[in-house]
Amino acid sequence: MNLPGGLELIIILVIVLLLFGVGRVSKIGGELGSAVANFRKGLQTGGQDKSAPANSEEPKA
Repeated sequence: MNLPGGLELIIILVIVLLLFGVGRVSKIGGELGSAVANFRKGLQTGGQDKSAPANSEEPKA
C-alpha cells in the first residue's frame, strides 16, 4: 500500500478547506488536540488513582 506523498496531502488539504471552511477546520483541529491531551492526561493519572478498591466485595462478618 502506497502512502500519499506531499502533493497528494496538499490536494486533500485544499479539498477539505473548500468543503468545510477555515474556521470549522481549525475548530475541529483544536477539539482533536484537546481530546488527545485529555487522553494522555488520563493515562498518566489513571495508574496513580487507586481510591477505589480493586475488589468491591464487602467482607462478610
